[in-house]
Amino acid sequence: MAKQVARREFLKRVGVGTGAAALFGSGTAMAQTHDHTASSPRQQEIDWEAMDHHHEMGIQTFLDNIDQDDNYWRQPLEYTLDGDTKVFELTCNNIEWETEPGKAFPAYAYNGMIPGPEIRVTEGERVRILVHNEMNQSTAVHWHGIDVPNDQDGVPFITQPVIKPGETYTYEFIAANAGSHMYHSHHNSLEQVVGGLLGAFIIEPASQRDEPVVDQDYTLILNDTFLGFTLNGKSFPYTQPLKAKLGERIRIRYMNEGLMEHPMHLHGMPMRVIAKDGYNLPAPYLCDTVAISPGERYDVLVEARAPGIWAFHCHVLSHAENRNGMFGMVTVLIVEE
Repeated sequence: MAKQVARREFLKRVGVGTGAAALFGSGTAMAQTHDHTASSPRQQEIDWEAMDHHHEMGIQTFLDNIDQDDNYWRQPLEYTLDGDTKVFELTCNNIEWETEPGKAFPAYAYNGMIPGPEIRVTEGERVRILVHNEMNQSTAVHWHGIDVPNDQDGVPFITQPVIKPGETYTYEFIAANAGSHMYHSHHNSLEQVVGGLLGAFIIEPASQRDEPVVDQDYTLILNDTFLGFTLNGKSFPYTQPLKAKLGERIRIRYMNEGLMEHPMHLHGMPMRVIAKDGYNLPAPYLCDTVAISPGERYDVLVEARAPGIWAFHCHVLSHAENRNGMFGMVTVLIVEE
């Protein structure tokens, strides 16, 4: 009962009335099984009541799961100091990873999580990253978008030997170029990257003069294939919402580590695209959908100007919704009054 009362109060706070509360439902949350393949409406009759129930229960599960995943929004990886060098450690593991209720897959992970922990440093700092390979196969780490010396680029048999099982390899370089970057495997990458060996590497500019002032800073890593369609390693209804108070400005850093393009669409308010692949755009522009190709990064600003719960999803609909309800690359932006 307490959870139901809390949910009603929550919906009131974000300015959503009883009609939306009825839509979201108050029954017991349940996991759904999704057939994510598209089919023609003429192929079979639709049990619309069952379809509505599946949609409602998916939303209910999402609401019940809000704030239940402390690791969804990655905190910067802790480091030690060796003189003026920041020292980070990444451990590669074979794991089982649950992307949504009842769906777990064999996967690869940095430090036991997908995506791996966020590495965040300041432009001009020297970083050292120790990579411990505890997997059952060799690997390497590529610093995607970061200007590094050739011997630190992380491509086996071109710039370095592989990191064999049981070995540790050390990378060291200056974080030279500010922006939203990524790190991921560059060995058996078709399996290792989409299977979980990926993460965000954010280099803050040394001068904040040209940086936008924001109240919230979110990173959304898009992935697909072996683990399904995921945002930060989870599929709806196990994704978490973005949150802002009315009038706040939020920054969203999109990063696509998958094999497909994902046009991310935010309902209710536009996005201002300010950077691509870590480089500030000379002419930012407004849109409601940003198409992110594999390997690309986009930074956008959103002015939280309208209260409510706003749908936020990939607009390739086979990545987001079917007759069994929403799934995959779906979350919401909650704007509280």
